[in-house]
Amino acid sequence: MIPTVLTIAGSDSGGGAGIQADLKTFTALGVYGTSAITAATAQNTVGVQGIHEIPAENIVLQIESVLTDIGAQAIKTGMLSNVATIVAVSDTLQRYEGIPLVVDPVMVAKSGDALLASNATTILIDRLIPLATVVTPNMDEAQALTGLAVTDVESMKAAAQEIHAMGADAVVVKGGHLEGAAIDVLYDGDSDSFELFKAERIDTENTHGTGCTFASAIAAELAKGVAVKQAVATAKCYLHDAICHAMPTGKGHGAVNHAHALYEAAERHNVLNTLAMAVCRLEETPEAGSLVPEVQSNLAMGIPGAKSPADVAAFPGRLVRFHRNIRTISGPEFGASSHIAKIVLTCMRHDPNKRAVMNILYTKEILAACRSLDLFVASFNRKMEPHDVKEREGSSLEWGTEQVIREHDEAVPDIVYDLGDEGKEPMIRIIAADPDKVVDIALQIVDRLK
Repeated sequence: MIPTVLTIAGSDSGGGAGIQADLKTFTALGVYGTSAITAATAQNTVGVQGIHEIPAENIVLQIESVLTDIGAQAIKTGMLSNVATIVAVSDTLQRYEGIPLVVDPVMVAKSGDALLASNATTILIDRLIPLATVVTPNMDEAQALTGLAVTDVESMKAAAQEIHAMGADAVVVKGGHLEGAAIDVLYDGDSDSFELFKAERIDTENTHGTGCTFASAIAAELAKGVAVKQAVATAKCYLHDAICHAMPTGKGHGAVNHAHALYEAAERHNVLNTLAMAVCRLEETPEAGSLVPEVQSNLAMGIPGAKSPADVAAFPGRLVRFHRNIRTISGPEFGASSHIAKIVLTCMRHDPNKRAVMNILYTKEILAACRSLDLFVASFNRKMEPHDVKEREGSSLEWGTEQVIREHDEAVPDIVYDLGDEGKEPMIRIIAADPDKVVDIALQIVDRLK
């Protein structure tokens, strides 16, 4: 049965933080999310325009409705807003003390707007933190909870010890406000032992909802039965990737991309399907084999934002000539061709929309057919290839494609060809947005050759 996590937090109308971020995180990490809303905020990427606090008795009713029916393998709290809410939530959760609890002591929004009443911090310390399996304050929140000046890793450690002494089983002080690498400090009361979790800092404004997302990811992993240390490590990696893939929204601090992994999985599936359907058109076209060179052809496509050959799919065994037709040995796979993948990646660095490439036979007649189609045709001279490039296996085509693009003011041609070199067959490459467009061009060439 899929684990369930209950989030008790405020609603963010902008969708980047609060309940919305929590539920997206739960879905992305494979757990079922339920919710008890503590406040409805009118909020976007630039600020909080209004807060409507839900009555404490209704919050308790939401919690009880979920836990007495669906249950939960972990609970996460976020924005609790005021003293009455904290008291009601903590009193209710005491009756479910066997369920792991992640407390995110939300005090201030990314925009700087207060999300916790000034008189509520002491109640949070006295009533809720002692129930926590993990508490996840950022540096400012850790300072507010402890009264310590939290400015570096050493003071983060001291704050973590202080919060642990308040009754929490474990504390993660988040170092998102540090200079340099983003370092989080985990302390679980094991003498003076601390775990540091480091990630490269990403230069972006799109960090709305990071705290909610991190705490929710920990809760999701705890719900699966994962130990705290591993849950924090997984949450750190998940959040880092979500920030890396963040897409700008609004005019201020955009949200992280909670579903980046799901989107990528869908894109990979789409790329494989698109390639398979495109090559079927080639196999069904008589005389298409006339385009296959001695080294065989291949057809490749990268996912959006492809960074390595593992993000580019092609056909293992290539596209082969059988009589005058094209045949495939197997279906497309990611990482199947490093050579043509490097061409795809080079093109995408200059134009992210040019994601598909096919290499075909070079003849004067085929090149003339390309020119007759009013395509953007360009070439490079392999004899000009630097010695160090020749020495690196698979670097020639990347170098040649890069040369052509630079020579044409960063524009990516439709056709790139070369006349070969010693031991290197002349070749034409068709470049387009997707395999269907590549095949459209290939079949037009076949038609011109008849």
